[in-house]
Amino acid sequence: MAKTFKSLTKTLLEKQIAKLAYQIELLQADIELYKDKLNKTYNKKVQAFKEVYRKDLLEKEIDQLSNEDYVKYHTEDKIEKLEKKYTLKQRAVRAQKVRDLEKFKSEPDQLVNIEEAAKEKIQALQKELDEKILEVKAPYNTRNYSKEELKEKQKIFIASEKEVLEHIKTFEDNLKAEHETLISQRQMLIDQKIEHKQKQLSEKRAQLKPIIQKLNEKNIEAIDHFDDKLLEVENLTMNFGGLKAVDSLSFDVKKGEIFGLIGPNGAGKTTVFNCITQFYKPTEGKIIFKNREHDIISLLDYKVHDVIKQGIVRTFQNVELIWELSILDNMLVGAHSLYRSKFFHHSFQTLSFKREEKILKMRAEKILMDLELYAYKDFYPLGLPYGVLKKIELARTLMTNPSLIILDEPAAGLNDSETESLAKTIKKIQKDYDTTIFLVEHDMGLVMSICDTICAISFGKKLAVGTPEDIQNHPVVKEAYLGGE
Repeated sequence: MAKTFKSLTKTLLEKQIAKLAYQIELLQADIELYKDKLNKTYNKKVQAFKEVYRKDLLEKEIDQLSNEDYVKYHTEDKIEKLEKKYTLKQRAVRAQKVRDLEKFKSEPDQLVNIEEAAKEKIQALQKELDEKILEVKAPYNTRNYSKEELKEKQKIFIASEKEVLEHIKTFEDNLKAEHETLISQRQMLIDQKIEHKQKQLSEKRAQLKPIIQKLNEKNIEAIDHFDDKLLEVENLTMNFGGLKAVDSLSFDVKKGEIFGLIGPNGAGKTTVFNCITQFYKPTEGKIIFKNREHDIISLLDYKVHDVIKQGIVRTFQNVELIWELSILDNMLVGAHSLYRSKFFHHSFQTLSFKREEKILKMRAEKILMDLELYAYKDFYPLGLPYGVLKKIELARTLMTNPSLIILDEPAAGLNDSETESLAKTIKKIQKDYDTTIFLVEHDMGLVMSICDTICAISFGKKLAVGTPEDIQNHPVVKEAYLGGE
């Protein structure tokens, strides 16, 4: 009964912590949304202010045109429409002529008459067009400014334009200053709210910690000695009927390192990944993890869809991007577990949805920029180089702020230069995002160049754990995996 009460309390506190963390993120995005709103207001007000002066200035600009340009300005569109209209009429006459010639091709006398009649109609249409053009121009041909008068008109226009530009600049400067003051006031208010929420968050986490420790005391031994470990796998065993895919495997992954798991095909590497992420429930063993809240938990107590909430994400051997979505939208899909707004909010584009979407777009754009992928933001995956797609998959894993990223053969299908670029990306993620990387890979060049620690397995059993140099020189590994001497 006591355990059930503790479990309910744990669930309630976890929900409250998640809600508070989400509210803090919303507050952080609020200032950006507020800036966007002010920018729209700014553009609208400036446009309205310019419109006040536009008509008067336009009249002065037209008035300073030369006599010829003045006529052209007022009549160009009308004449263009007339010419299109009469071009169609002339085309109709020529088409009729062709039909008549075909009809009376056996009567030579008629052919001459048809040609002459068509020619006369076209000439008549051209004359009619010329007359109409003169009619259109007539009201404006009366204007006959001298050179001196035009120069005076130009001076008036230049002076008016300068005055208007000064008015607009003054208005823009005053509006910007007003908006900056509003943003500063809003920022102070938001900072106060964030500080209050963070205090509440710390209190809730302090309440949760002893409850988790109490609930896990049967599954986790020596919690105080977890030290710098992030993941601990102990006696992991996975049976599929009579087949033992993983056999009493144990290893530790330290926080902040790149840990490699190597072994021949069929050694059980992907099965280990599936057990850690709870795609498979192990037959025996323990999988202990220090989550993003720094609480030590047993992953066996969590369902597969809840593992990501603890700070673990993974990629698969094949590229799993959505081809019909842009790269930015694919990044947002990677954050689907973070969305709190429901169907109603998405359907009606509510404020809470817009704020949430702003948070995630800001995060996605920052990650793409950090990993030098921002240029592909609006591209679709189809047609992009395979090496770029692999890096985008890596970028997408960062959308949930993971503590541990599990990579299943990230270099599969890449050439040497793409593999080298991928290695740099993995190292950058490890360093800049303070993230632990756990990877399975057959490319020994990549594994030996980026991994801090390597675990070699064969037929589900551990052969050795150590540095790349230790593994390269280990006689059992050489014999079982690298081929021996």
